Amino acid sequence: MSLAGKVVIVTGASSGIGATTAEAFAQHGAKVAIVGRNETNLKTTEAACKAANSKAEILPIIADVTVDAERVINETVQKFGQLDVLVNNAGILANGNILDIGVEQFDSILNTNLRAAFLLTKFAAPHLVKTQGNIVNVSSVAGLRSFPNTSSYCTSKAALDQFTRCIALDLAPKQVRVNSVNPGVVVTDIHKRSGMSAEEYAKYLEHHKETHALGRVGSTKEVADAIIFFASDTASFITGATLPIDGGKHAMCPR
Repeated sequence: MSLAGKVVIVTGASSGIGATTAEAFAQHGAKVAIVGRNETNLKTTEAACKAANSKAEILPIIADVTVDAERVINETVQKFGQLDVLVNNAGILANGNILDIGVEQFDSILNTNLRAAFLLTKFAAPHLVKTQGNIVNVSSVAGLRSFPNTSSYCTSKAALDQFTRCIALDLAPKQVRVNSVNPGVVVTDIHKRSGMSAEEYAKYLEHHKETHALGRVGSTKEVADAIIFFASDTASFITGATLPIDGGKHAMCPR
């Protein structure tokens, strides 16, 4: 799975799946533009990438993908001269019943989880055509299955999966592949950032051991490994796919 010399953008790279994915690309010899809003955390990711590969070329871009999509693409191409892989990972989560939530929540989640991916894809596509590169979208099992009290999030991820398939068909004649990974519950800070306390999150993780067929939650590395696979030539005949990385959660039907 040679990625040496490839130029990769990873959004949401300041923590969680994005940070681990950026580190994995660096370890495989790629040049990585790491995108995030938190400068301190982004520096931590940069250090981890350099620790994984002391020769890695890393470009930190402090940006909000909802407003800075074009700048992210332009700065990356200006620095490295090309673009081979776009990983649309940045995302947010919020909970609430339809009786309680406001339109602000829906708009905010769709803006980050879907509209930003559209903009980044739009601006990246001409560069990916030149390199016959590929896109990996980070979706969720929530895009494949329905869950209560997460309608905005589930809707955004289901839309992202359909976007993946449609853009895969749009770009297939140009030999640009587009795929999606759909993690189950993975240990990151997204739930804490959505308002969970440390105690609530610990209970959440313990409970969700039972909701995954393999009897445990996942790690960011397990998702990053799948992203690396999709981004590499090993997956050269795969496009328009949505791959659950969820310990079998998508296949379960509680009774």
